Amino acid sequence: MDGKPTRKWVGDRPLAQPAEDLEDQGLGFDIGTLLERRKVLSAMGLGALGLGLAACTPQSSPSNGTSSNAASDTLAEIPDETAGPYPGDGSNGPDVLEESGIIRRDITSSFGDAHGTAAGVPMTLELNVLDLTNSGAGFASVAVYVWHCDAQGRYSMYTQGVEDENFLRGVQLADADGKVSFTSIVPACYTGRWPHIHFEVYPDRDSIDDAGNAIATSQVALPKNMCDAVYATDGYESSVANLASLSLDTDNVFGDDSGARQLATVTGDVRNGYTVALTVPVDTRTTPSGGAGPAGRGPGNAPPTGSRPSAAPAAP
Repeated sequence: MDGKPTRKWVGDRPLAQPAEDLEDQGLGFDIGTLLERRKVLSAMGLGALGLGLAACTPQSSPSNGTSSNAASDTLAEIPDETAGPYPGDGSNGPDVLEESGIIRRDITSSFGDAHGTAAGVPMTLELNVLDLTNSGAGFASVAVYVWHCDAQGRYSMYTQGVEDENFLRGVQLADADGKVSFTSIVPACYTGRWPHIHFEVYPDRDSIDDAGNAIATSQVALPKNMCDAVYATDGYESSVANLASLSLDTDNVFGDDSGARQLATVTGDVRNGYTVALTVPVDTRTTPSGGAGPAGRGPGNAPPTGSRPSAAPAAP
């Protein structure tokens, strides 16, 4: 032996400092080790740098890609719209919300002392009410009142011929996720208005006895492709010409943004019926307009007269 330290090897690489541990071999040795690993990973089809970063980066809990606060920041409150002249909530004549039986899923038929049934293409309406003061979580237990016209453009409780009916009106209480669902028919398109569905959101069941308690009043816009298909069927004949003269851009309610936040998503067909769905973000920190027509939107600005229409209703 010549007195020199015995050389130690790791694979085909000599240790720079044989007397020290592997982690104390210096920067040059560490870089060499990294390059060797990179070669191996490359042969396996993996990126060493990406793998190293993944191993060194703390893993967050599973999510949908955004925090709940970020999600609520991207949600815009549902536009506050006119309730129109035929709300049936006591603010303009009759009040269906005081009648026993108003809380129901199927609103196709009248209830109580009325016995009529609205005919038309079946429709399920699904609304998901979100609470913007609670990071956009489902608004549990709110009461949602829905109403719309029939296949001839008539509103129960108001239009001559159906003034003694109360079909196509009903209330559902939201589940833990803020969801409500109604069984109904696709409404008509009457003169001057894009096909739509009215709704009001109340804090709870007990608050529906006063329309002034509503925390949101808005409308659902129906997609044209669904309407075209439905209006080609028997019973909707008058809607064909009415729809042809309208657009979402010129509608006196949806025209300010072409119904961007109120246009429903739709699945289904004429034969089996449609499911119409809309997300309804509600912010209780804002002051509702009470259903008044927004400025600059034509006839919707006029306050309801309280008179009962003798024919198909006009806007809104």
